[in-house]
Amino acid sequence: MNLNLYFSFTKIIILLEVYLHMQLDRVDRKILNELYNDSRLSMRELAKRVNLSAPSTAERVRKLESEGVIQKYTIDIDYKKAGLVLDCILEITLKNGDTTRMQQFIQSYPSASFCYRVTGSLCYIVKISVPSLVELEEFINDVSSYATTVSHIVLSEISLTPDIEHIFPED
Repeated sequence: MNLNLYFSFTKIIILLEVYLHMQLDRVDRKILNELYNDSRLSMRELAKRVNLSAPSTAERVRKLESEGVIQKYTIDIDYKKAGLVLDCILEITLKNGDTTRMQQFIQSYPSASFCYRVTGSLCYIVKISVPSLVELEEFINDVSSYATTVSHIVLSEISLTPDIEHIFPED
């Protein structure tokens, strides 16, 4: 299984189903690409980069936000520098099908950075960052009564920068 398929974008979450409701033109895609790479851009700088006026750019950004294409602006944290030196990818399979309990547990777990419910032989793919193997073992013990886990320690991360301008088909 290629676990890279389950990594989420960290700056702007783009929902594929939204695309079915809103056609993104070339300028919208450029705006998304620029904001994906730096979500702190001023409207003036963003407008300059996409070759529009600042008011036109701001209106497009507001529309992308209101349509749910841009869901949030966020930061990319270096967890290792913050003391969480082990990144772990866990494959979780529920024993009893209690998805509510699992979702509540993951949502309350402080260092879980993503959780996907997936198809196939397992139920969830989860990424946690912990300071040591002791905390990883505690996590596994906490879910062991209702789920089985397969743990993967991340050795390194391959930096990806999706080309937002070309993800969506041309208008």
